[in-house]
Parts: sequence; C-alpha cells; structure tokens
Amino acid sequence: MNINKKAINNISKFESTIGYVFENKNYILKALTHSSYSNENKNYKFNERLEFLGDSVLSIVISDYLFNTEENLPEGELTKLRANIVCEESLSEVASKISLGKYLLLGKGEEATGGRDRMSILADALEAVIAAIYLDGGLEEARKFIFKYMKETIQDSIKGKIFRDYKTYLQEVLQSQGKQNIWYKLIEEKGPDHNKRFVMEVGANDEVLGVGEGKSKKDAEQVAAKAALQSQKF
Repeated sequence: MNINKKAINNISKFESTIGYVFENKNYILKALTHSSYSNENKNYKFNERLEFLGDSVLSIVISDYLFNTEENLPEGELTKLRANIVCEESLSEVASKISLGKYLLLGKGEEATGGRDRMSILADALEAVIAAIYLDGGLEEARKFIFKYMKETIQDSIKGKIFRDYKTYLQEVLQSQGKQNIWYKLIEEKGPDHNKRFVMEVGANDEVLGVGEGKSKKDAEQVAAKAALQSQKF
C-alpha cells in the first residue's frame, strides 16, 4: 500500500514521541487510522480490530501487575482497581499526555467536529497503539509502553486517588436531598456490533440530569452520572 506523506510524517513523529520504532509500519499506521479517514481513503484500514486486541493486552498486563503487587486484596477490589485503570476516561487522559490526538488520521468531518480531543476516539486509539506494539515487538514491549505511560494512573488508582464510581456518589447526593426515584435509560445504540456505543440518560423523578456515552451500558451510566454531578441541576 502506498502511504501518503501525511501518514509517514505522523508515524515518524509519533515513534519519536513514544520512543519505539516499528519494524512493521503497517501496524502503527492502522492504529493511527480512524474509521472516518478510512471511509474517505479506501486503501487505509482503520483501527477497530486493533482496539479489540489492545483492550485484552492491556487487561492482562494490568491484571498480572495487580495480582502480584496487591497480594492482600480480594478479587472484588482487584477488579475495581483494574476498572479504574483501563476505563475510557483514564485511557483518554494517558492518550492526551502523549499528544496521541494530533497524530491520528481523521476524516474531514471528524476533524471539523473536534475528533482529536474526543475521549472515546483517544481511548480507542491508545488501545490500538498497545496492540500495534504487541504485534510488532511482543508482550514485553507492550508491557514497557504501558508502564512507561500509565504508571501514574496505576499508582493513583492503587492509592485511591482516582474516583470513577460516579453512580454511587450521585445516588448518595440525590438521596440526601430526598430524591428516591433515580433512573437510567438507554436512549441510543450506535456503531457496528463489534464496536457498539451506548448512550444513557440519568434522571430523578421526571427530570433528566445527565447524558453519557460509553462502550458498554455501565460505562455510559458512569459518564451520565458524572455529567449530572458536573451540571449541578439538583
């Protein structure tokens, strides 16, 4: 496949940023290619399959680390720690730290609507990058990348500095105000079956308090609860 100058430039600059040079440039090219760009440039394959693999690689690396370092924690607590580390919000924050958004290949429409800063796009792209490194250099190289750029997130989660359970906090706030009828409602599903996005509303009684989007209904509920807390409509 002929790679255009923009893509070659993006790959080179990104490799310099993360300190890893790919032997097979096709892996990182695919990781940096959003579906919107692929739709406009049919020769380019987009990164959704890599996201799937990267999610699993990240999960096993984090699970292995927590299992071996947090020996006194039960399964439930380990699961919560891992969820904080690998959630969309955490991943997008890490992606922002390495300026991943500016290296992405985006379609014109996605570019115009702020796609380079969109949480879901950044989180998915980071997972794709992890998969690209795994395929190119193996699990140990992927592990090095994860700990190089996610070490602070991992440690903050272990120390309890990362708060992600917005649903529980919102429920406590609303109940303290005498509001008992708290509900979540699915209002939209979008995307292909292998890469679904869910949009949820949260409300109390007859009032909608927040809307959120995520890879799962649970993730979308957390984002909606956070939006409600930030809106301070109650």
